[in-house]
Amino acid sequence: MKVVIVGAGNVASVLGRLIKKSKHEILQVISRDAANASVLATELNCAFADNSGVIDKTADLYLIAVTDTAMSELDETYHLGDKLVVHTAGSISKDVLKNITNRYGVLYPLQSLRKQNMDLHQDIPLLVDANTEEAITILQNFALTISGDVSIANDELRLKLHVAAVLVSNFTNHLYALAFEYCSKEGADFKLLLPLIEETALRLRNHVPNEMRTGPAIRKDIKTLEKHLRLLAAYPKIHHLYLKITDSIMDQ
Repeated sequence: MKVVIVGAGNVASVLGRLIKKSKHEILQVISRDAANASVLATELNCAFADNSGVIDKTADLYLIAVTDTAMSELDETYHLGDKLVVHTAGSISKDVLKNITNRYGVLYPLQSLRKQNMDLHQDIPLLVDANTEEAITILQNFALTISGDVSIANDELRLKLHVAAVLVSNFTNHLYALAFEYCSKEGADFKLLLPLIEETALRLRNHVPNEMRTGPAIRKDIKTLEKHLRLLAAYPKIHHLYLKITDSIMDQ
């Protein structure tokens, strides 16, 4: 397929590489920042333009990978008749595109993507949806060329998975950051925790999370909990979260 990518950030860069690797033809990269568009276009070997430029209207698919705020600012510049236009957001309805084209949908990567990470360890789960069955079929077939893990998910299901993704990725990474800060200040080596982090995540491939719960909260080991809380007295933010999460575990 011939593809135009709107956006030049993390999602646009990673998906752009996968699209190119799958032998699709990327015609153009468009970004509000011409310099960013130029960098990605050079990597993908295609034309580029900023938002004031002329969009190539010969593509089969237009992939809009911009921030949620920028998505709401799309205007008649992107009116594309009956071209297939999709966005990549998890929490925005596909209907945000209904004034741009008669065929629209979503190609949402259920993964945390960083353009600096050149190597992916596994297929990115892609959630697709569109406003017609014909568009869903086209989009699903396209998605399968860049990932072996493709599912159909409507707006409601995609939003629910987006919430769950925040819990397992953003919230978990925040706890990692707090643990790193604590270890750094207390003279402990955070890297010693990496095997524990990795093993805990890998176990979820074969077990549900409740089966894997361990630690003083699940055992209701009050003495150990009290020792931990005394150590955390100098770290109010961590102390607060430790109490809240411990209460949540013990209430289950």
